Amino acid sequence: MPQPSTGFGEELRKRRLEAGLSLTALSGSVHYSKAQLSKVERGLKAPSRDLARLCDAALGAGGALLSLLAPETTDPPVDPAPGFVHEEDWIMQLSPDGPNTFQPLSRRDAIGAGAASLMAWRSDSAGPASLAAGAEMVEASRSLFTHYRRLGQTVAPGLLLPVLIAQTHTLRELSAHCDSGTRRHLLALGSRYAEYVGWLVQETGDERAALWWTQRAVDLAAAGGDRALAGYALVRRALITLYRDDAEQTVALARRAQSRALPPRIRGLAAQREAQGHALAGDRRACLDALDRARALLSLQDEGTDEPVIGTMHLPDPVGMVTGWCLVDLGQPREASEELDRQLALVGGDAIRTQVRYGVRRALAYASAGEVDHACDLAAPLLDGVEAVGSATVTTDLRRLARALARHANHSSVRRLGPRLGTLSRPSTI
Repeated sequence: MPQPSTGFGEELRKRRLEAGLSLTALSGSVHYSKAQLSKVERGLKAPSRDLARLCDAALGAGGALLSLLAPETTDPPVDPAPGFVHEEDWIMQLSPDGPNTFQPLSRRDAIGAGAASLMAWRSDSAGPASLAAGAEMVEASRSLFTHYRRLGQTVAPGLLLPVLIAQTHTLRELSAHCDSGTRRHLLALGSRYAEYVGWLVQETGDERAALWWTQRAVDLAAAGGDRALAGYALVRRALITLYRDDAEQTVALARRAQSRALPPRIRGLAAQREAQGHALAGDRRACLDALDRARALLSLQDEGTDEPVIGTMHLPDPVGMVTGWCLVDLGQPREASEELDRQLALVGGDAIRTQVRYGVRRALAYASAGEVDHACDLAAPLLDGVEAVGSATVTTDLRRLARALARHANHSSVRRLGPRLGTLSRPSTI
């Protein structure tokens, strides 16, 4: 819990007076009560990061007020050790009415653990696969991958993870029995599956497992001769620090993924992530500069690959949507709500995970702008989707929305929405 800060309160009061604003005027601008602002200025109450963002923007502080809060610095996500593509056994336990589990084991550990099971089979004695078999597997797996990504928009991660893990294993296994050309395609596609598994695992709230799978994606890609995916792994790590509210690490990781040796798409996605980090720090100019770079890079076509696209496939204008996202963190909720209105109108109705991710942030923008009833009207129809897709990252914003609306507990719309919003915004205990 944030501790009261006389330094922040004194600087807030100083900047407010320099701007010629009364407490009443600032209260009307940031939609926090005059009494709460008074307590913050006197060091009697700790400011939330959301309040600091709004005050910073309202007073044109350029991140100076935000910088006075205790920084949300965390250790950078630890890279899992690289693995050898064909020297690791994967064990899944599937339950019809409980949690499924996955465990990677080195070959030595797997042998030591024994092979007690109800059913087992071996496939490592297979001879070389025909060219036709390898090509058909590549084509079928690409088609399946597109369908799985669409399905991932509508169901909880746990329903998809077993089949995605199995498909990743099938691709890495078959690659050992194919000619070199087909092997490269199989491993490249396997790396995309593994990267998608990593993203879905993060949606369950398991950062450590998400990083493990991202590293396995890098290993598979490298085994097929593609070193570029290691750059995208930095973008994925920066997503974890973003949700930890760690601006410094987010920017640092994203910048490392913008080497000119990397494909334009990876650099563009990294520039978007950098912009989100600058937004957390309240640096509007750096944020908008990074977004401009992202748009320029993402407009370029990567050459020499027919593998599935890296990153989102459900945003018609990803930079526009991320701009709306960033404006919330920059303390500009009215601008954010207008941009998110425009962008969400472009998203397909079947992209439920995308709709709820950015829809919740739009509701947060309206709540932060003081339009409480409209925020509730926007949030209410999203809650079924929130429950269906089971996203830990969406829940992070849902908690921010719940806190913003709690300041208006007497509104009838808040009272109606509050119970279910409170239930869905609780962290998972699984």
